[in-house]
Amino acid sequence: MSIRRLPEALVNRIAAGEVVERPASALKEIVENAIDANAGNIAIRLTSGGLNLIEVADDGCGMTRDEMALAMERHATSKLPGEQIELVATMGFRGEALPSIASVAEFTIESRPSTGSGQADGDGWQRKYDHGALVSEGPVAIPPGTRVRVENLFGKVPARRKFLRTPRSEYGAALDIVKRLAMAQPDIGFSLEHDGRKTLAVQPGMSRPERVAALTAKGLAENSVPVDLEREGVTLGGIASIPTFNRGVADHQYLFVNGRPVKDRLLIGAVRGAYAEMLARDRHALVALFLDMPPELVDVNVHPAKTEVRFRDPGMIRGMIVSGLRNALDRSGFRSVQRAANVEWQQEPAAPVADPQSAFFNPSPSGKGQGVEAVPIEQRYYSRPPSQLKSGGLEAALAEARHTFDAPLMGRAAEAHEAVPQAKAHPLGIARGQVANTYIVAEAEDGLVIVDQHAAHERLVLERMRAAMESAGGKVASQAMLIPEVVELTEDACDRLEARAEELAAFGLDLERFGPSAMLVRATPAMLGSGDVKGLIEDLADELSAYDEALSLKERIDHVASTIACHGSVRAGRVLKVDEMNALLREMEVTPHSGQCNHGRPTWVKLALEDVEKLFGRK
Repeated sequence: MSIRRLPEALVNRIAAGEVVERPASALKEIVENAIDANAGNIAIRLTSGGLNLIEVADDGCGMTRDEMALAMERHATSKLPGEQIELVATMGFRGEALPSIASVAEFTIESRPSTGSGQADGDGWQRKYDHGALVSEGPVAIPPGTRVRVENLFGKVPARRKFLRTPRSEYGAALDIVKRLAMAQPDIGFSLEHDGRKTLAVQPGMSRPERVAALTAKGLAENSVPVDLEREGVTLGGIASIPTFNRGVADHQYLFVNGRPVKDRLLIGAVRGAYAEMLARDRHALVALFLDMPPELVDVNVHPAKTEVRFRDPGMIRGMIVSGLRNALDRSGFRSVQRAANVEWQQEPAAPVADPQSAFFNPSPSGKGQGVEAVPIEQRYYSRPPSQLKSGGLEAALAEARHTFDAPLMGRAAEAHEAVPQAKAHPLGIARGQVANTYIVAEAEDGLVIVDQHAAHERLVLERMRAAMESAGGKVASQAMLIPEVVELTEDACDRLEARAEELAAFGLDLERFGPSAMLVRATPAMLGSGDVKGLIEDLADELSAYDEALSLKERIDHVASTIACHGSVRAGRVLKVDEMNALLREMEVTPHSGQCNHGRPTWVKLALEDVEKLFGRK
């Protein structure tokens, strides 16, 4: 078999297989060309999701007749003035998109140079192609700029056409592409019309946060925090949703590198790591992150579709994203998503724990709270001594808690005998009772607050544990067990625990191997008190089996801390006194991330007073 050169038309079709996977791929390439042409407005029109028609019109610099002919040749581009591809600053640079698209569709390009391009404004030109073959060209009357029409995509390539999805699915993919490009270019106006109906329109000159809010989920602007971090010449900006404002899929995560929308596993993994212990495993944050860095630090020439990048120092980039998101979420303080009346409250995060060894809601095995009175209220409830609290803050709450009565049971609810004054002084209100021995019902100035006592206390214990490690040199105080407990596990589970024994010891958990399929527990974290040791060890073994080896040490430690905190918190079904309920509420108000538990579930919801009144027909 002899070697031969492939025909030009076949070469273009092969290239189209890499660049043009579906209508959205063709749309992306054409819109990126409009962006590189310094367009101020880009109008897009689709029919049947782009299967029948893709039309993109811009008011950019336009092209002359000769430039249009050259643009339809493979590897001809105006975007690489030199030969240093690593320094490319434009969206496109390969010079193969237009001929590739023209080889698999009916393709029309019309262009007219703008003033100052060297050609008279009135000289517009048009070229028509039918699956790679030039069928006509001639003058055309259009405003300055360029208009591209792609019709009957893959019309003569039935093998490719049958793999396309329904018009609705193809339109969804095209809309996502337009949104991402519009977010990356807030100084350009975008409009999208589908089957005669305008579905998207954003004006030029918007700021990045404004543009992101206009193109993403409703309510993101009110339930997000700004991200801003700079390190080693790399800048990270954007916005990120608070943990309680999330989605069931990750299609609301937008990542940009030097203005280029990308889908990179490294970046997606970094976002997931930043929200660890704040989101359930099947929930995803809403983020729009913009990385700006010198072009020599990133390689964009990885894939023909230009949706993937490669970083020179991926570890630094991942750490920067995790740190930037964590810092932004920490600055947001105590904050929860709106549930009814668009009311939320925000406070600065709490200072580090001053007394990490103090007992905190030490539960008894019976679940009835015996032994609680042996510990002073100051040590049981607060992460800081009252002497360090702001005037009128937790000191006032503590004074109020001392004057409340024990809460007797009435049916399934525990009710306070006496109203506690000044409910308006506390964002989470004053506890009025306990429903089903699981949910605390509190009265706030503007409505009712319902708190999941286990989920809330789980987060408080985790934050106390983290603060305790920071204040005690990275180690949590342990409490030796009078009689060490033997926990039987599978051999591989014991291997995992034994390999992490040193990390677990930092949390006050003293383990050692006890035969091939058992672990001996000699000490547990002092702040957790007594509890289900066997259940704790089994859960830790399960968590360790799910670890990704690529996780950083800090992320693995966070997983361990979350599991330990879950076993050391107030359980659902435990009867609480009114002062205990109020103390839990006050602690939540000064603890960062207390709006969600370690597994990402919400810890409290608010029912606005006006909604309660609507239920009874008062409004």
